[in-house]
Amino acid sequence: MERVVITGMGVISPLGNEVETFWKRLSDGQSGITPIDRFDTAQHKTKIAGLVREFDSEALFGRKEARRMDLFTQYALAAAMQAVRHSGLQPDRMDPERLGVYVGSGIGGIQTLMEQASVLQEKGPSRVSPTLVPMMISNMAAATISIHFGAQGPTMSPVTACSIGNTSIGEAWRLIRSGGADAVIAGGAEAAVTGISLASFGNATSISARNAEPERASRPFDAGRDGFVMAEGAGIVVMEALSHALRRGAPIHAEVIGYGASSDAYHMVATHPEGKGAYLAMRQALREANLAPADIDVISAHATGTEIGDRSETAAIKRLFGEQAYRVPVTANKSMTGHMLGAAGGAEAIALVKSLQEGLIPPTINQEERDPECDLDYVPNAAREAKLEIGMSNSFGFGGHNAVILLKKFR
Repeated sequence: MERVVITGMGVISPLGNEVETFWKRLSDGQSGITPIDRFDTAQHKTKIAGLVREFDSEALFGRKEARRMDLFTQYALAAAMQAVRHSGLQPDRMDPERLGVYVGSGIGGIQTLMEQASVLQEKGPSRVSPTLVPMMISNMAAATISIHFGAQGPTMSPVTACSIGNTSIGEAWRLIRSGGADAVIAGGAEAAVTGISLASFGNATSISARNAEPERASRPFDAGRDGFVMAEGAGIVVMEALSHALRRGAPIHAEVIGYGASSDAYHMVATHPEGKGAYLAMRQALREANLAPADIDVISAHATGTEIGDRSETAAIKRLFGEQAYRVPVTANKSMTGHMLGAAGGAEAIALVKSLQEGLIPPTINQEERDPECDLDYVPNAAREAKLEIGMSNSFGFGGHNAVILLKKFR
């Protein structure tokens, strides 16, 4: 089996649109949550989100090309271009059949869909754009990246809701390990902060309505949490077979050593109250890596800030780690980024790589009042230096999809 390493990273996020800015703000404990100013929120219960700022699609792609892509695809391609550049990979100098793309989106082009639905209602069917469907469908991020880089290897778009980033990275790991590709561009993208999404989540009472204090709204594990905060962006990594990376003298940032996936088989949107599926995915990732819970130095939690979700993840960690659960630091990036949905796993994998490289665990901000059922070490409010070798990253999604990856400091 091939060893698999990460050689490039790219991110578009509420904390910045390149890796070093994203990491600096994350490790400084800065919140990226702000009032929504893209559309009128007067009638919405929630008026805040984690929005991408200072993103100029026309400067990146040209006006004509930018207009042919929904925002989620723009984010995905921009992050992929960063990651490939960061890796030094030259797709035009490798066998195109050995380069794959595994990039997904949970909701896809909902902005394009809503815009064209308005066109249909106001101007009639003859004015609906013929590019509506190809701009809307969730696989278009992967397809656009494949076209841009001429990648002719396996290309797919996992749709496992908020676990997409980890599903993409994990399945790419399996593909490269088995010899099916030399390199894979992997991760997730999302641009779903729209009026209809906000209304639906708001009516489901699943998102925070702490509108007067946006920077304090996302508060995983805190007793005062009142739901997650919608966010957007993309997190993309370049993964390679170690032998391929070494042959070309690539920079190696971390090694992917394990992956576990499971299903709650429980409910359409609710997490299993005992965290059964989360436990199974974490356990499987450890088994694939031939590791014990004591080998894990840090956990990047899914931790969205919902009452049952945070409690069930805490319960799953306790079940798997036993007494070790109280000694392993658990960090929640979403306390600062908000919940980037299908982009979350990719962005959080990048954050974990940086943690391993720099020996620094980003904080879980907005920890003010402890929930008695969430009583682990969540690295409250300030980053922490630590000796880190191996990290676990959790991602869970609607429908009970669970995906967990293990990353190791490369030596």
